[in-house]
Amino acid sequence: MVVRMLGKSVQDRYGKKLQECSNEEIYLALLEMTKSMADEKKGEESKKKVYYISAEFLIGKLLSNNLINLGIYDEVREELAQNGKSITEIENVELEPSLGNGGLGRLAACFLDSIASLGLNGDGIGLNYHLGLFRQLFKENLQKETTNPWITKHSWLTKRDTSYTVLFKDFSVTSTLYDIAVTGYENRTNHLHLFDLDTVDESIVGDGIFFDKEDIRRNLTLFLYPDDSDEKGELLRIYQEYFMVSNGAQMIIEECEKKGSSLKDLNEYAVIQINDTHPTMIIPELIRLLIQKGIDMEEAIEIVSKTCAYTNHTILAEALEKWPIRYLEKVVPHLLPIIKVLDQRVRSKFDDPSVYIIDKEDCVHMAHIDIHYGFSVNGVAALHTEILKENELNHFYKIYPQKFNNKTNGITFRRWLMHCNYPLTSYISELIGDGFKKDAGQLEKLLAFKEDSKVLNTLLQIKNENKKVLKEYLMQTEGIQINENSIFDIQIKRLHEYKRQQMNALYIIYKYLEIKKGNKPKTPITIIFGAKAAPAYIIAKDIIHLILCLQDVISKDPEVNPYLNVVMVENYNVTLAEKLIPACEISEQISLASKEASGTGNMKFMLNGAITLGTMDGANVEIAELVGEDNIYIFGKSSEEVIAHYDNRDYVSKDFYKKDALIHNLVDFIVSDTLMKVGKKENLERLHQEFISKDWFMSLLDLREYISKKEEIVEDYEDRVKWSKLMLENISRAGYFSSDRTIKGYNQDIWKL
Repeated sequence: MVVRMLGKSVQDRYGKKLQECSNEEIYLALLEMTKSMADEKKGEESKKKVYYISAEFLIGKLLSNNLINLGIYDEVREELAQNGKSITEIENVELEPSLGNGGLGRLAACFLDSIASLGLNGDGIGLNYHLGLFRQLFKENLQKETTNPWITKHSWLTKRDTSYTVLFKDFSVTSTLYDIAVTGYENRTNHLHLFDLDTVDESIVGDGIFFDKEDIRRNLTLFLYPDDSDEKGELLRIYQEYFMVSNGAQMIIEECEKKGSSLKDLNEYAVIQINDTHPTMIIPELIRLLIQKGIDMEEAIEIVSKTCAYTNHTILAEALEKWPIRYLEKVVPHLLPIIKVLDQRVRSKFDDPSVYIIDKEDCVHMAHIDIHYGFSVNGVAALHTEILKENELNHFYKIYPQKFNNKTNGITFRRWLMHCNYPLTSYISELIGDGFKKDAGQLEKLLAFKEDSKVLNTLLQIKNENKKVLKEYLMQTEGIQINENSIFDIQIKRLHEYKRQQMNALYIIYKYLEIKKGNKPKTPITIIFGAKAAPAYIIAKDIIHLILCLQDVISKDPEVNPYLNVVMVENYNVTLAEKLIPACEISEQISLASKEASGTGNMKFMLNGAITLGTMDGANVEIAELVGEDNIYIFGKSSEEVIAHYDNRDYVSKDFYKKDALIHNLVDFIVSDTLMKVGKKENLERLHQEFISKDWFMSLLDLREYISKKEEIVEDYEDRVKWSKLMLENISRAGYFSSDRTIKGYNQDIWKL
């Protein structure tokens, strides 16, 4: 039936048969067909609904994901093949939506998928960014930023008639709503609501990503996380965040009233999950709107406090937003009386300045609003939640122990197995049936094949095929040549010092020098990075520069490049991840213990048969518990030891640099003549000095053990039977990390839909 629909669609549109159509024509036909089918699967509007509000949703390309969730992917794939067409090539026509950046946004996308797949009534609320974060370019071994447009005449966006007025201090704007359908796996369709302004003008962007930050009507939804290194940028962030939450709050109230809510019973109709601190202003905004509806402030505060829940995504204090009152006065002065009342209520109850909403510098702490005036506070991995309770948010945990709970992150297996690794998915189905597609826990049935040499060999063959696919993709898209017979060691994630890409770079230097000495690995190693650094994050961009310089030097050294290669892919995004993750063999999860809230890349790699090399940080802890210490490679100081170093202020990187000859040589190579010939003196010297004088995330502390453990995993790779068993163990234990499991937990403990 679906095939007939596709054939009829292209015939009606173009007056020709499927095999005569271009990839672009087929893509547009599939786009409209899929949108129409998704629209037919709208679920029942139950009384209570969850609104998942987030500054970013890293949703990735949608065609194949929607075909899978509608249950027609195989049929469409086969029909296209019979007509001489490749679904992969048709997928390449689609532009990836520029609506997110890192793990926070990817998690939000997985959660929307699982909410719909579980048949729950829930929508996302965010902003319709025109140009994304930025498109990353490499020039002279440096990161350069340019725009990343994605909105075309025909896209997954559906313009709605809905609009709201949003008040700022000196003017008001009228929003436009765009929806993207979120179709669950063989279940209902929900929506991602994205608010925009018709007056936004992409033409105001000049060189790179520079634009007039004060022209709010024309710039408001241009970029995700516009550069906030100056006051104008910080004010724009506040404009963006308030625009998002004001629209969201008005929509929530409108929908609840239509269903019969008096608004005094709002929490019986709505639960609002605040994803990190960016949407925090929805709390005072909802209070303000309820007061406008005739509810007194005290009651409005109580109503909102029973409706909002907060997810904390970070242990880093600098990532918990705080805004100077003088900034809020310039953008949303009408919220300040409410925020001051909220703060005064806290002060009347607690004689502890560390829990006040407004601090002595007149800054408003957004997370403090969430914790005091939400009914739930959750971390995103077991270790993360314990650190919040025992350390970072201990002063709040003592006040509200009942609010704190853990919801370990998860990933949607529809995209991160069924879509991106079709060969492995098909083979798993052959072995254990299709049940794992809805119940990921059934992957444990694979353990029955742990001694089956045919199965183990097939897993290795599938991995090798995926490596070839990646090789061809990188050659076609970036002109990069890699050796598919090398070990694929991959670190892909946002570039941040705590994730320690710089420690991986020091290992590369170590390996380079070892090969120069004649100590060559038995199997060549290809170390692949993918990461964007925030435009104003100088040291992060210096780390990218170091990696690109190493790539440059090694690629031109015939003595080294047969044994070691370094690749940093340009403009890392979901599309690249879908190629990199199935091909990965060593998964780099090397953040400083106690600093990564969870991570979700670690879960995606594990699911696709990569072996984790990591610290006991974030969800690595739970991976280690699930697979056992023999099936993961753990190194580094524990979170307790790291926290003690910070508390005692006794970590001195210069001591490691001075006392350890190996570390001294590796760090000094950064400013060696070899790298200076291809690099920028200013960047390399600054990074060199950063290692010696600061090294805030303690790369040198764990470096020796990291090198040792990495050499061990590379050695173990040579035992192919052992390695294939490691793969099987990791795949079979990955079911726990399904976002379906996570969302069931949210619903059971928090949302209660």
